[in-house]
Amino acid sequence: MALALSLGRRGQGSCWPNPAVGCVLVKNGRIVGRGWTQPGGRPHAETEALAQASEQARGATAYVSLEPCSHHGKTPPCAQALIDAGVARVVSAIEDSDPRVAGQGFAMLRDAGIEVTTGVLSDQAAMDHAGFFMKTEQGRPFVTLKLASSFDGRIATETGQSKWITGPEARRAVHAMRARHDAVMVGAGTARADDPSLTVRDLGIDRQPVRVVVSRHLELPLLSQLARTASDIPVWLCHGPSPDPERAAAWQGLGARLISCALQDHRIDAADMLHQLGQAGLTRVFCEGGSALAASLLANDLVDELVGFSAGLAIGAEGLPAIGAMGLEELGDAPRFSLVETRDLGGDVLHVWRRPVR
Repeated sequence: MALALSLGRRGQGSCWPNPAVGCVLVKNGRIVGRGWTQPGGRPHAETEALAQASEQARGATAYVSLEPCSHHGKTPPCAQALIDAGVARVVSAIEDSDPRVAGQGFAMLRDAGIEVTTGVLSDQAAMDHAGFFMKTEQGRPFVTLKLASSFDGRIATETGQSKWITGPEARRAVHAMRARHDAVMVGAGTARADDPSLTVRDLGIDRQPVRVVVSRHLELPLLSQLARTASDIPVWLCHGPSPDPERAAAWQGLGARLISCALQDHRIDAADMLHQLGQAGLTRVFCEGGSALAASLLANDLVDELVGFSAGLAIGAEGLPAIGAMGLEELGDAPRFSLVETRDLGGDVLHVWRRPVR
């Protein structure tokens, strides 16, 4: 199962809106087939593993990181494929929360006389599939908020200088994190100040996440890196209900997708925005700030994971804070997370904090 889970993680960031599933087929103590969900969500992991195993699948045990699907979508159900292949036993990590499945895949297998074991490494599976479950159950993607800051929590100097607070090892780790998410998101201020490309670079990976920019009025430069590459790598712009028509037409002409969002206190409603992104199929979003967007997501209890990179320098109170005003008066109202990882990265410190999943 550990291998099935690791195979499934290979699909993270490339198979949305489907879950990133891994499957391993074992017969007589030997692996005869393995697979993971392919880019775009198809073929499914079970189909890939069965094709590799061919006739050796008969009598084998299938280890699958998520309940095999039981419904006819764009492909036939994987539960039926396992039955037709003559698999003798299925070991699954966790039940699918999609109401079209939700235990029915296991029922199909048992009705066909296949032994089914569930709950193996379920905690790890719940984390791996947290984005898919979040979209299925709450209608929004799993949100990771990443902040790279000085020791005193600043992301730029008073004049706006921010390159580079952290070192190359930390920046490389960020690119690896981008690759495991469906989308990278920033606020309009960050897009204007940094002119980022928001792509995955120097890792030998050809797929790219969707680039999402949150801008109420679409006040974004049309000569930016995002604008120049919008026809090749997806750019989605989350804007308010009444954007400037000329700006909207210009961005659409460049190939960007425009997503109209409701307002809350004269700002983009973060909950509605994430619901819109979930409706569009995204399961995992990697938010890289800036401070106003980070504050909005945190204040509305919409952050599931915090990733911090802290550098050994101090900028001072005049610098730009990593998180903007949240309007908190009581400490008990502040969102709390649990530390799950900390390590050194070339002199910077990586720390990861999470809310409980499922």
